[in-house]
Amino acid sequence: MGLKGAQKALFPLRSVSDVVRLFELELRREQPDLVLLSLVLGFVEHFLAVNRVLPTNVPGISFEPAQGPDSLTYFPVADLSIVGALHARFTAQIRGAVDLSLYPRPDGYSSRELVKKVSDVIWNSLSRSYFKDRAHIQSLFSFITGTKLDSSGVAFAVVGACQALGLLDVHLALSEDHAWVVFGKDGEQTAEVTWHGKGNEDRRGQTVNSGIAERSWLYLKGSYLRCTRQMEVAFMVCAINPSIDLHTDSLELLQLQQKLLWVLFDLGHLERYPMALGNLADLEELEPTPGRPDPLFLYHKGINSAKQYYNNEHIYPYMYLAGYHCRNKNVKEALEAWADSATVIQDYNYCREDEEIYKEFFDVANDVIPNLLKEVASFADSAEEKGSGERGEASPSQAGGSALQDPECFAHLLRFYDGICKWEEGSPTPVLHVGWATFLVQSLSRFEGTVRQKVTLVSREVDANDDDDQGSEDPREGRRRGPRRESKPEEPPLPKKVTERRRPSSGQRADRPALEKEEGPSSGPSPPPEGPILTFQSEKMKGMKELLVAAKINSSAIKLQLTAQSQVQLKKQKASTPRDYTLSFLKRPRKSL
Repeated sequence: MGLKGAQKALFPLRSVSDVVRLFELELRREQPDLVLLSLVLGFVEHFLAVNRVLPTNVPGISFEPAQGPDSLTYFPVADLSIVGALHARFTAQIRGAVDLSLYPRPDGYSSRELVKKVSDVIWNSLSRSYFKDRAHIQSLFSFITGTKLDSSGVAFAVVGACQALGLLDVHLALSEDHAWVVFGKDGEQTAEVTWHGKGNEDRRGQTVNSGIAERSWLYLKGSYLRCTRQMEVAFMVCAINPSIDLHTDSLELLQLQQKLLWVLFDLGHLERYPMALGNLADLEELEPTPGRPDPLFLYHKGINSAKQYYNNEHIYPYMYLAGYHCRNKNVKEALEAWADSATVIQDYNYCREDEEIYKEFFDVANDVIPNLLKEVASFADSAEEKGSGERGEASPSQAGGSALQDPECFAHLLRFYDGICKWEEGSPTPVLHVGWATFLVQSLSRFEGTVRQKVTLVSREVDANDDDDQGSEDPREGRRRGPRRESKPEEPPLPKKVTERRRPSSGQRADRPALEKEEGPSSGPSPPPEGPILTFQSEKMKGMKELLVAAKINSSAIKLQLTAQSQVQLKKQKASTPRDYTLSFLKRPRKSL
């Protein structure tokens, strides 16, 4: 499959606009050429972020000068001779290594053995020793010129190779931290083709069914992205890494990524890609595009996409939104989005492979939230000293330390920790340790007792039938036993709850604990409570109800309750589903505090 005349006519590519034009042409085809587009992006990224020095000893490489807003900029010229040669080399390598006649394709669909063979070709072409998490090794340009790919780059290369072989039923599958392929009729079969985490264990050919059955976040309980060809193009655009070093980004790459994402957005190819929408929103926050929706619209669109197409099982759409509000010092909105993310994660089991999302929540709980609340408290103190004249300069959520006087903010903080505690319950791996407890106490202490006491805390009780079934298994009262999240549909439905001043687009799940303005299940003639009502889901938070609203924070008791019996469910834990690989390599040292 060589380059077509229409593709060749667009070369050489001398600017960001030329590259965008090529993508627009390919995206209007039924089968965009993944190999060509990945080679072009890799070429541009290499000379804008990896090697910014003009090579004098390589014929055909040149830079096109252009006047930027502040200074003269240079763009690497992608000449047809170079890109065409790289394209021909990749296709020849794949076709020469895979004899399709040896792999029957019933009904025109690929077999697992054939997909495994293609992944073998990619895998065996990689360098034997290199740092797998280094930057700028996600494209086929890196594969052809340096024989290096990162984890998701390997999965993409397999899909590109299958397209080059005419295996059009093989597509990329994406969770929020992993990639594999789907194939067969309607993409009903799955196959691992790459590694995950710090090791490179050979998983090729295995299905992902065991990971889904374990309810680990890595496989999203089956609510992962099943990409179309155009979504695979969106994946490679999202994978662009504009970092030149730890402190500097390439403005040209940022501009290119932003424009390409808007092209994909306009064509409707980001509708089912929540993380791409969050990526685009972040870029719009950095440099707004005139006439385009604001970042907040895009963040909520990503959340709505996760709700509509993926059963609201994705975490990062809420993390994107929380990060935006945190950067803009919208304390209440940030806490609400973090609480929403914890409400999603509570329905998963924490496994060792979920290390990445663990680190996200750990950093939020033990760094971002404490510092954000500290900043608000400091602002409130300085405002009191200087008088009310300067308070108007702060955002509404900050003014006068109002966030620390708002019981809803406190309720959001508690709901965040309730989700984390619920996540731990029934999981094969503990989540909470004393480091979490230290910063929980610090964050709680930012709220005065009068504010905390305005939140009414309610415990969600376990069905009596469940107690009868499991009562003899675990004598500890108040602990969650026996059936785990799988039994959730059999539990009595919670009463409908009215949310207090909650935006419809804030990502509330139908079954999540709500902040109410009306009475809970035991409503009576008594007047409604002054502040919000929070229904706890986790046993640990239920046990801390009185401690959390006490006039004075009892730090020792809270730390003891949060960290005690972290693995109480492991008493009768069954052996985990047999896996074909070990997870011991993912054990990481805890962050020192």
